Amino acid sequence: MIDKIQIVKQRFDEVADLIIQPDVIMDQKRYVRLNKEYKDLKKIVDKGEVLAAALSNLKEANEIIADGSDPEMVEMAKMQLEEANEKIPQLEEEIKFLLIPQDPEDAKNVIVEIRAGTGGDEASIFAGDLYRMYTKFAADNGWTVELEDLSEGTSGGFKEIIFSLSGEDVYGTMKFESGVHRVQRVPQTETQGRVHTSAATVMVLPEAEEFDIDLKMSDVRVDYFCASGPGGQSVNTTYSAVRLTHVPTGIVAQCQDQKSQHKNKDKAFKVLRSRIYEVELEKKLKEDSAKRKTLVASGDRSAKIRTYNYPQGRVTEHRIGLTLYDLNNVMNGDIHKIIEELKLAENAEKLKATEEEF
Repeated sequence: MIDKIQIVKQRFDEVADLIIQPDVIMDQKRYVRLNKEYKDLKKIVDKGEVLAAALSNLKEANEIIADGSDPEMVEMAKMQLEEANEKIPQLEEEIKFLLIPQDPEDAKNVIVEIRAGTGGDEASIFAGDLYRMYTKFAADNGWTVELEDLSEGTSGGFKEIIFSLSGEDVYGTMKFESGVHRVQRVPQTETQGRVHTSAATVMVLPEAEEFDIDLKMSDVRVDYFCASGPGGQSVNTTYSAVRLTHVPTGIVAQCQDQKSQHKNKDKAFKVLRSRIYEVELEKKLKEDSAKRKTLVASGDRSAKIRTYNYPQGRVTEHRIGLTLYDLNNVMNGDIHKIIEELKLAENAEKLKATEEEF
C-alpha cells in the first residue's frame, strides 16, 4: 500500500506543478480537470502521511519495548503501540476506498428527467414533489438548477419536467436517483381516505459535452412549432418551440420553455446530446453490473428503487434495504443520508472487485 501511495504522491507533485503553469491556467477545461484531480489526490496523500506517521510510531514503540532499559519509556511505548495498532487498520481501510478508481463520469453535470407514471393526477403531483426535493437538495450542495422543459399536470405538478444541475461531482451524487420512485398516500382527489400507490420515473443523464459524442447535424431533423401550456392552450403564436429527432436512433428532444427559438434549440441540443450519450453509458453500466452483480446504479431505469410512505412517515431504499422514518425532511431535500449509504454500498462492491490488488 505504501508503494501505491508513493505513486499517487508522484502524480500529485506533477499535478501541483501543472496547475500553476500559465498555459494550463489559460486552458479552462484542462485547468478545471487538473484542479479536480489535485483535490482527489490530496485526500490520498494527506491520509498517506497520517499512515506513515502511525507506522513510524509503531516501529519506534517496538524498538523501545525491545530495548527495555527504561521502564517508564517502555510503559509509554506500550500505550503508543496500542494506539498505533488501533489506528493503522482503520487508516488502511480508508485509503483502500480512496484508491478505488473514480468513475470519470462522476464529475459531470447532469440532466434530470422526471416523468409521472402510474397514478394519473396524483403521479403528476408526486413528480412535482420530487422536483422540489431535488431543487432543495441542489441548493444544499451549492449546485445551479436550470429548467430545460416541462409539461404541467392538470391538477398540479408535472407530467414531465426536465432540468439541469451544475456543480461539483453532480453525476457522482445524482446517478443513484435513476429509477422508479413510488409514493403511498391518500391523494387530494380521494374522498374516502384510501391510500393509493402512484409512481414517477427519474432519469439522471450525465451532461454530454460536444466532444463526448460525434453528433452529425445531417442526422438531426429539426421541427419548429408553437409552444403550448397546460390543457393545450396556446402560449404564443410564434414558432419558438423546437423538436429535434436523431434519425439513426429515433431519440427525440424538445424545448419550449424559452420565448427565443435560438435558446430553445440550444437547450434541446443539450438534452439530445445527453440522451444519446446516456444510451452508450447504459450499455456500459449493464455490462459492469453483469460483471459485478451490482445492486447500485445498475442502469436499469425500470427498477423500483424507493418508496415514500406518507401514512407511516417512512422512506424505504429498496436496493440496500435502508428504511428512514424521516419523510418530511427527505421530501424537503434532505436525501444526504440515503445518497451516502448508496455510495458506501457501491464503494464496497468496487472494493470487493479490486481487493486482490491490495
